[in-house]
Amino acid sequence: MTLKIISAEQIEFEGTVEQVTLPGVMGQFQVLKNHAALIAALKEGRMSYVADGNTVERDIHGGVADVKDNVVSVCLY
Repeated sequence: MTLKIISAEQIEFEGTVEQVTLPGVMGQFQVLKNHAALIAALKEGRMSYVADGNTVERDIHGGVADVKDNVVSVCLY
């Protein structure tokens, strides 16, 4: 699936990933290939994703995640 991490200034990351873990306001959740479509508000916390077998982690201050058709778009505040 494709992950896009977008800030107000730029696209920070766009690439193929195996999974994404996000800090939702209702709790942490994980997105895998063929996940159901969803839109979720994100809170401050740590997001992570696995690309080419490597886990990348980063802190975020909040945002919105949109999952549809194996594309995860994370728009950060």
